[in-house]
Amino acid sequence: MTDPTSVSNAKDLASYIDHTLLKPDACPEAVEALCAEAVDHGFKAVCVNPLFIPLVTRCLAGSPVVPCAVICFPFGADPSVIKAAEASWVVEQGAGEVDMVIPIGLLKAGEDALVREDIALVKAACGSAVLKVILETALLTQEEKVRACLLSKEAGADFVKTSTGFAGGGATVEDIALMRETVGPDMGVKASGGVRTTEDARRMIAAGATRIGASASIAIIGAA
Repeated sequence: MTDPTSVSNAKDLASYIDHTLLKPDACPEAVEALCAEAVDHGFKAVCVNPLFIPLVTRCLAGSPVVPCAVICFPFGADPSVIKAAEASWVVEQGAGEVDMVIPIGLLKAGEDALVREDIALVKAACGSAVLKVILETALLTQEEKVRACLLSKEAGADFVKTSTGFAGGGATVEDIALMRETVGPDMGVKASGGVRTTEDARRMIAAGATRIGASASIAIIGAA
């Protein structure tokens, strides 16, 4: 776990944050503003729906902020070949990170081999881009969360991530701690969904999160 006192100022905290806009009514002007905010405040990444990745790539050119796309979002119920094709496309358009949703129904049905294959196909399509696997923890039992983490690790993913923010639940300290314990010290853990304050973010980091997904990013660092 990370000592939250090590995240002592706004700059430190900003380096953990994926500045995020995934609303269905997001427009290009709002995405451009999101990118400008990310560059200005030093956020780690800008996370958007695939449609906007070419725009984000242009807006962030020359900056250290990473373009990030969600794929097959928010349900993860697309065929694996479609997920892989979408991942390949966003990477070609400049995404340095890809956030995918697992096939939740297959996990709950015990189809672990299919879930592992789904993640592995997307990872292969990502090439050198970072892959984060969204578990949608609000819909899972403790045992299912553990299995989802282990399958993600086995498939070569770089991160496990709590939530889409669209399933009626978000990140909890308990889930972050469980995910960190399950994947070990070397894999990324992203807390996403309902992280809105500086204290929220620091609690997630203390529990083991190495990344925070948030739309309230500026408010989070404002009190740091």
